[in-house]
Amino acid sequence: MDRTIIAVASGKGGTGKTTVATNLARVAKMQGLDVSYLDCDVEEPNGHIFLKPEIEKTESVCVPVPVVDEDKCTACGKCREICQYSAIALLGKTVLTFPNLCHGCGGCMLVCPTGAITEAGREVGVVEEGMADGIRFVHGKLRIGEAMSPPLIRAVKERISGEGIAIIDSPPGTSCPVIQSVRGADYVLLVTEPTPFGLNDLKLAVEMLRVLKLPFGVVVNRADVGDEAVFDYCGSESIDVLLRIPDDRRIAEVYSRGQLATQALPECAEVFASLLEGVVDARL
Repeated sequence: MDRTIIAVASGKGGTGKTTVATNLARVAKMQGLDVSYLDCDVEEPNGHIFLKPEIEKTESVCVPVPVVDEDKCTACGKCREICQYSAIALLGKTVLTFPNLCHGCGGCMLVCPTGAITEAGREVGVVEEGMADGIRFVHGKLRIGEAMSPPLIRAVKERISGEGIAIIDSPPGTSCPVIQSVRGADYVLLVTEPTPFGLNDLKLAVEMLRVLKLPFGVVVNRADVGDEAVFDYCGSESIDVLLRIPDDRRIAEVYSRGQLATQALPECAEVFASLLEGVVDARL
C-alpha cells in the first residue's frame, strides 16, 4: 500500500496516547503491513516499554549555533537585530551568544557583513532505531536540560519509511513540538477522556488541527466513567468518535506490566483492528 502517516496526539498528558499508538502499530503488523512506529514524544518517550525493540543504531542530533570571530567582528549589531529568539546580544563591543536559545536558522551568519559568524553543532539529543517484533522502531531522546525539541522531532520524522504505515506518537499539548510531530500526517487521532480537563484540551487540539487543515478523529479512553460532554461536543462539531475504550481494570493491569493490550487480551486486537480500518476509511 502507499505510505500512510497516522499521528496519535492528545491535548493533555495521561489520556492513553501511547497505549493507542503502540497497539495500533501491532495490529497493523498483524495484518501483514509494513509498519513503522516513531515516538516523537522526545522529552519522555515510553513506547519502547511496550514494544521492547532491539536498538540497532544510535545517532546524535545537532543544531547549528553561531560562533563569533572577535577579530573580524565590528559590533555592528545586525546579528542581534535579526535574531527573533534573543540568542545573540551586544554588550558594548562584545557579541554574546546563548546557544540554548538558538533555533539554528542561520540568519545571523547571512547578515554578518564581515563574515565573522560561522556555525558549530550543538547536540540536542539522540535518535535510536531498531526492530520490535517486525515493527520498525524509531524514537528520540532529548538531552537532559535541553529546551528545544522540534529539531530532534524533525530528525525522528526523517526516518519515516517510503511505504507502508507510519504511526507517530506525538507529545501531549498543542505547542510547537506537537505541531512539528503532526505536520504532514495523513490523519490524526486525538485521544481524550470524558472529563472537564479532557474536553477543554480536546477543544484546543481540534482548533490546532483545523488551523493546520489536517483530517482527524477522536478516541475516547475510559469512555464509560465520565460525563457525556465530550461526546456532545464531538457531535455538535461533526467530529468522528472512532473508538470508545472502556475503563477496564484488565487493560490497566496489562499496561502496568509494560505489555500490549492487543497481546494479552485477544478481544482488544479486534477493537484496534476496527480502529485502523476506521482511520483508513476516513482517509479515503
